[in-house]
Amino acid sequence: MALGSQKSRSLGFEGAERIEELQAWWAQYSKLILGAVVAVALVAAFVVFNQRTRKVQEGAASGKMAEASVYYWQGDYPRSLELSKQIYTQYGSTPSGLEAHRLAGDAAFWNGDFKASIAEYQRYLERMKTPIFADAARRSLAYALESDGQRLEAAKTYEALVGKFDRGSSAEFLVAAARCYRGLGRPA
Repeated sequence: MALGSQKSRSLGFEGAERIEELQAWWAQYSKLILGAVVAVALVAAFVVFNQRTRKVQEGAASGKMAEASVYYWQGDYPRSLELSKQIYTQYGSTPSGLEAHRLAGDAAFWNGDFKASIAEYQRYLERMKTPIFADAARRSLAYALESDGQRLEAAKTYEALVGKFDRGSSAEFLVAAARCYRGLGRPA
């Protein structure tokens, strides 16, 4: 026993043995505990930095997305498509990067490039998990499939949308599916 610990016992210091046990424990595990604290601090710093970076990226992407939307609504589909592709290439991991696939699909559709439109809607649907947004994109996909002459796939897509929107839209989907089947020479 160290001289200091003998002295504390001889003086009758209450809890001296407990303090010695804690000191021994700290001597044994201090490096491990400090390492864990440093690791937690590094992970926390990484998370904060990552969130801040994502916020900055989303801000830049949403600004470009607004610009692409303006071009789309002005009827400048080639420029909207080009800007949408830049957005999902540069900011693909952001919500605006995902939304850029949908806008690119819309722009390609109205530009008459149905195959590109289909591909963009499918990329959007691979990652979009919110049902209402996914169903709206499926609706656009069905129109693109039909316009591209893929009537069987279009009919199946239209039929899958029945009941997901209001009654008027569901009726529209049934008529569109029947139109596709008739185009294939099948009874509706």
